[in-house]
Amino acid sequence: MLSTLIEVQRLKRLDRTGWVLRGLAPGAESVAAHSYGVALTAMLLADEVRERGMPVDVERVMRLALLHDLAEAKTGDMPRTAAIYYSVESRTRAERAAFDDVMRTLSASLSNCYSKLHDEYEARDSIESRLVKAADVIDLLAQALQFEQSGARGLGEFWEGAEERDFGLEGAAREIVGGMIRTLVAARRG
Repeated sequence: MLSTLIEVQRLKRLDRTGWVLRGLAPGAESVAAHSYGVALTAMLLADEVRERGMPVDVERVMRLALLHDLAEAKTGDMPRTAAIYYSVESRTRAERAAFDDVMRTLSASLSNCYSKLHDEYEARDSIESRLVKAADVIDLLAQALQFEQSGARGLGEFWEGAEERDFGLEGAAREIVGGMIRTLVAARRG
């Protein structure tokens, strides 16, 4: 377990590359800070969804959120502007290999458990994984809004199509996520 914990320490110092490429100072946001934001957002979304009567496994949501960017401890944070130069298959293979490498020193049962969660998140085949993906985007938009309110410019591309995003959610989950994104967009417009 210690080896895995040491491995993921890199995420605390790893800058979110998209911000740096848009002129924000190094250290503006780390991958670990983003992962914390995603986990908190995912918890709030899941609790609200459950409160409105939809079944959702909040523990599973939290596990997915905590693991969603773990491979970046090995691959680094690849922004969308770089990802377009790689095929989906090659990026998926690289992230899978990196994730497995981070997990390599854990017991086989734990490694297998976390690997299944990684696959679930990547496949977006559950309400829990779709809520975490929505939380990933909501955290990104909240961070972009905060940067813009602090004077940052040139972040418009992060907002493009935000209100049209379809996370494959239904019912109350769709309403909650859509409402949150609309609220962020409205806050940006002032």
